[in-house]
Amino acid sequence: MTHVALVTGANQGIGAAVAEALATRGDAVLLTALPMPPSAHRPDPTMPPSYAADRARTCEPVLERIRAAGGTAAAVEADLTDPDVAGRLFDAAEDAFGPVDILVNNASGWQADTFSADGTDKFGRPLVPVTAAGFDHQFAVDTRAPALLIAEFARRHAARGARWGRIVGLTSGSPKGFPGEASYGAAKAAHENYTMTAATELAQLGITANMVHPPVTDTGWVTPAVAAAVEADPHWLGLARPAEVAEVIAWLTSDAARRVTGHRIEMR
Repeated sequence: MTHVALVTGANQGIGAAVAEALATRGDAVLLTALPMPPSAHRPDPTMPPSYAADRARTCEPVLERIRAAGGTAAAVEADLTDPDVAGRLFDAAEDAFGPVDILVNNASGWQADTFSADGTDKFGRPLVPVTAAGFDHQFAVDTRAPALLIAEFARRHAARGARWGRIVGLTSGSPKGFPGEASYGAAKAAHENYTMTAATELAQLGITANMVHPPVTDTGWVTPAVAAAVEADPHWLGLARPAEVAEVIAWLTSDAARRVTGHRIEMR
């Protein structure tokens, strides 16, 4: 059976890999992202130059790859800080393909902030203090947007009497916090809590909801210092590729995972 998927942050990295994986197996996919021009980023001399360019891209290159491979997809540019965007995205997906039954909350407004007076982290990457503006942006993208998308998904699912649905979110950090990425870790923790609540509340509607904690994944941001640290740390099984994370998400959104819900799956 063909499903309709909505994937956020699908212009590069894990989101793009997920969109391609779902399209490859026959799902129709609505890709959404908000390209970030290089001027929107804080200067970071440690970051590979290509990473800012990757984040500045639209979803069009991903869309072209999917269509060239015979897949079905469309793309919509959307700002997830807009509280009204959820309804518009579901409307766009329904207009193109029909009702959404797979939601992948991948997009992030990532920033590296801290309570410490340190100006850089252990890899020399710049840090900024925790601020109200930083909090608002981080939580708008990483917490409020997923919550509102889940709410819209559930409302439409119930209204049409559907009995099959999949929700997957992406997370990071740990219950002990995320030093150097304080607001990011806190926002992801809240996102997890919303998703776990959905797993319980929506189970009777045939919806599963899970979180995936990727390993250190090279989506273009990994520096030689980060790569060396990962390879030297026995906790990790080396740097991951976006496609490896996408494989797990594709499985969680398949029929085979019908009894897997309410889990935080930590990849290594």
